[in-house]
Amino acid sequence: MMIARRLFLAVPFLLAAPVLAQDIPADISGTYKVEGRNPDGSAYNGQLTVQESTGGAVAFAWIVAKQSYAGVGVRDGRVVTVDWGADTPVVYVVMPGGELHGTWAGGTALERARK
Repeated sequence: MMIARRLFLAVPFLLAAPVLAQDIPADISGTYKVEGRNPDGSAYNGQLTVQESTGGAVAFAWIVAKQSYAGVGVRDGRVVTVDWGADTPVVYVVMPGGELHGTWAGGTALERARK
């Protein structure tokens, strides 16, 4: 009886798992609006272009405050780590619905990218 009850309670979660996985885009390529906080706490915004290749590499190009930045990342499931020439990478998490939430400057700065 106890096993049947546990199985009954677990079924909704098992059925929901494929739905949640579908919310994560297979390809994150596109143009995003970015909003962020610099390490000093000041705000910034700009544009991000992402191009994901079939080989696993992901190209990033930012335009922020009339400055251009570029990097190449590697996606591992929901996590994308981007080498953009700084001492530490930008690390994004691909959120359900496709937003990218990231940190940079060793975790002292934040960025959110939305299509």
